[in-house]
Amino acid sequence: MAESEFLEGNYDNKGNMVENFKMDMEELLEKMEKLTVHAAWMAYDCVPIHTNPDLHNAMQRLESVFLMCKEQMEKKWQEVLME
Repeated sequence: MAESEFLEGNYDNKGNMVENFKMDMEELLEKMEKLTVHAAWMAYDCVPIHTNPDLHNAMQRLESVFLMCKEQMEKKWQEVLME
């Protein structure tokens, strides 16, 4: 009798392990799908940059202006908080 209870416990553990494995595999598959989409968009975004160097320069300029604006907004926000 103790042996049958032991085997049932093993069966339950294996069932849980299989279910956990399935869930883990589904999660990994979802992550891989997201990474694949992200990589595809990155490649899609890189094509215009490589074919048009002016676009790259404009994007760099836009980024630097954005960072300056962000810095100014943070300074102004700190001033408002101090008042």
